Amino acid sequence: MAKRYFSAFLLAFLLLACARRPDERAAGHKTDHPAGVLNARWHPSGFELGDDNYNAVTAASDGKIYYVICAHKIDTGAQMYSYDPAAGKVQHLGDLTEASGEKDLKAVPQGKSHVPFFEHAGKLYFATHLGYYNTQGGKEMVGVPPPGYKAYPGGHFLAYDMKAATFERLATAPAGEGIITMTMDPKRGRLYGITWPSAHFLSYDLAKKELKDWGLISEQGEKGSGPTFRVVCRSLALDPTTGSAYFTVSTGEILQYDYSLNALKKLEACTMKRDVFGVLDPDKPGHMGYNWRWTVWHDGEKVFYGTHGNTGYLFRFDPRAQQIEVIDRIASEKTRTSGSYDEFRYGYMGLALGPDGQTLYYLTGTPAGDEIRLVTYHIPTKKYADRGAIVLEDGSRPTWAQAIALGPDKRIYTVSKLRQGGKQKIDLLSFPDPLQGS
Repeated sequence: MAKRYFSAFLLAFLLLACARRPDERAAGHKTDHPAGVLNARWHPSGFELGDDNYNAVTAASDGKIYYVICAHKIDTGAQMYSYDPAAGKVQHLGDLTEASGEKDLKAVPQGKSHVPFFEHAGKLYFATHLGYYNTQGGKEMVGVPPPGYKAYPGGHFLAYDMKAATFERLATAPAGEGIITMTMDPKRGRLYGITWPSAHFLSYDLAKKELKDWGLISEQGEKGSGPTFRVVCRSLALDPTTGSAYFTVSTGEILQYDYSLNALKKLEACTMKRDVFGVLDPDKPGHMGYNWRWTVWHDGEKVFYGTHGNTGYLFRFDPRAQQIEVIDRIASEKTRTSGSYDEFRYGYMGLALGPDGQTLYYLTGTPAGDEIRLVTYHIPTKKYADRGAIVLEDGSRPTWAQAIALGPDKRIYTVSKLRQGGKQKIDLLSFPDPLQGS
């Protein structure tokens, strides 16, 4: 009798052990990952000199994923690509320095695009930024070109015609500044941007082909020091119903470009400076201060949802009521349970509203910076879920994601980094959307 009970106990123990050790059971298997892991695959571009991506990944109406891989070298510009999920094909579309008409200028190149693509009337509108820096006092500054090279000519608003496969340069930022964030109002034919490092607010009228520089909007931006230093906001939030654009200052103020008045003003009734976001010194670099990190428009509620970068808190911003409501911390489960901040204190810009119009998708990190995790948040039910880590076929885990696009093939796209054998790889990757059953 004792022997029979012991055998039953042993069998139950072995079954429980197998159930609780999925990582060990999956070791060495290239495609069958355990629950809580999102199986991903690369879509190689062949751009060996690429090293970064911020925001520039977008799913367009032609079914393709458009993206940019950045470079930080004096002689290499950022490269733009498209990926066709139906054909499984990556296509190189252009070098952004050449697309800007600066191929033979021998100046600091257009090394980045730091913005999403905005589609309108068959064209993708976006902006360029520099990627060649000098670091001074712990902050990045515009790089001083070496002998034989000219200074950075300034970032550009560009348009890419998807059918003709041609680029058009629309306007150039003043004073050799890059364009670090941008939004578009297609209904009114307007582009808006903020420059780096000084933080000029720009508007561009497509019909009039007219650029307007509204001047400095955040002390001296990242060009300043001490009380004149302010890390520049990375997200311009556009209300499509009114045409007004909103952005933050690292001290917490929210500014509005009021389309009806054609004027800039500060919202007096609300601020991003909240106790739950921590004690942050806007005079010092290394974090985003009280800026929001990224925002998305919710058309049903006529409000914005956004994240605070350093903490990963989700908030709701009602521009009409001039009210900020802090909702929940949508950092990864690892981060939430640890009580820590993530390794990258600027936070993450991979936030998007899902195909149901009610679920937020968020690519975020961990305190150790060892992986990317997908978090979803269902707005009506306030349901948070950490869906797991992105894992490639060989079991390796990419560690960087600052963009997100939801593809027509029920896959989620980002451009990510992986370090293997002393070398860094960066490319487009995708994984199935766990909420769409692909």
